[in-house]
Amino acid sequence: MMDEDTFIVAIDGPSGSGKGSLALNIAHELGFHLLDSGAIYRLLALKALQQDIDLDDEKRVAGLIDLLDIRFESGDELSIPYLDNVDVSAELRQEATGDAASKVARHKRVRKGLLGLQRSFFKPPGLVADGRDMGTVVFPDARFKFFLYASVEIRAQRRYKQLINMGLSANIAQLQADIAERDERDLNRSASPLKPAEDALVVDSSLLDLAQVTELVLSHIREA
Repeated sequence: MMDEDTFIVAIDGPSGSGKGSLALNIAHELGFHLLDSGAIYRLLALKALQQDIDLDDEKRVAGLIDLLDIRFESGDELSIPYLDNVDVSAELRQEATGDAASKVARHKRVRKGLLGLQRSFFKPPGLVADGRDMGTVVFPDARFKFFLYASVEIRAQRRYKQLINMGLSANIAQLQADIAERDERDLNRSASPLKPAEDALVVDSSLLDLAQVTELVLSHIREA
């Protein structure tokens, strides 16, 4: 049984909105566990790609869930994802993996099958969870809910800089097209479409840097 001081901070939003970095900052500040739900979908998608499974084949993709051997280890700045005991950080950062994750996330059977795994991350002293449906489906009773977004153009610019800093090649026009396409898919899927929870605080980060968004969210939590 969780006590009243053990609670969840749910952070949702579209791809590239900065919710992952925000979640990491909040988790560090509060001393909470961290759930990067997007990484879980990317790991499942990567597993499907490795086995040459058609991403539109809902039954076969969902069948991989019981075979999914994943874990996260704490790094200096980010959690390090392992699939079948292999560090797959580089593979998960690739745009192709992100696009594949968006495709497998459309399947109702996949989303339902991953619920238990995601909820298992909730442990004392608390959890910061980021994703697309943390506050609406996975943790609907979360004490704090935030929905972070920014324009497609801003998100493409941020992703471009991130990839270049990682030493990876990138095309900003293609990134913008990919993000817009992913938004369309996430917003219109039948299973857990991307949308703010009714009781979420919606934050437009287009003109705010990470430090400003972090302070805004922390101030809201502290005031409550």
